[in-house]
Amino acid sequence: MLFFTQCFGAVLDLIHLRFQHYKAKRVFSAAGQLVCVVNPTHSLKYAPTRCAAVQASTEQGILPPCHHHEVVHDPQLVPCTCPLFSCPWEGHLEVVVSHLRQTHRINILQGAEIVFLATDMHLPAPTDWIIMHSCLGHQFLLVLRKQEKHEGHPQFFATMMLIGTPTQANNFTYRLELNRNQRRLKWEATPRSILECVDSVISDGDCLVLNTSLAQLFSDNGSLAIGIAITTSKVHSSEAEM
Repeated sequence: MLFFTQCFGAVLDLIHLRFQHYKAKRVFSAAGQLVCVVNPTHSLKYAPTRCAAVQASTEQGILPPCHHHEVVHDPQLVPCTCPLFSCPWEGHLEVVVSHLRQTHRINILQGAEIVFLATDMHLPAPTDWIIMHSCLGHQFLLVLRKQEKHEGHPQFFATMMLIGTPTQANNFTYRLELNRNQRRLKWEATPRSILECVDSVISDGDCLVLNTSLAQLFSDNGSLAIGIAITTSKVHSSEAEM
């Protein structure tokens, strides 16, 4: 009986995972699209990060204190870009992807168009859903966050960040699409560079913003399927042809 119970539990977990993929494929029926089921993670970044502290000091007109015994920061090093944690890691831009995959276990998908299926949308804020998207020779970071800008009124914010420089980010356009119950909602914009803070992008509202009622309208049993497509910017493509 014990052996049967354990095997039966494993079978149920497998059926549940397959059911999650089936729901995403049912919403997005386009052939060849990859589906990634993303589980939520409660944000552990309650301590201010270095970029957030510098940004706050700059807005207040206060520069960070400089002491002679402090080591001079290498301008070529970037802080950890994972929005979930106050990670003290710093490194060159070329190794950010390996750090996110090895240290923070963030999944990566390849393809021009994928489906991002965020589960358990009912969980309280702050909660994040994160994946990496490899496309057109570059890596992008998709962040979906549930956060309260006003107490008691949570909202969902989705943005795409290029793991590269702002100049490289201007060469691309990303599209986020929600499609359910004969309703369609699209957001199209230029991705921001990962060198910018995700928090500032969300606070500026330069991303897809959904209130709770709108998110529920497009969700299916607590899961939200977001279609993701990345293309090369038409402006830069025409310039390259000239």
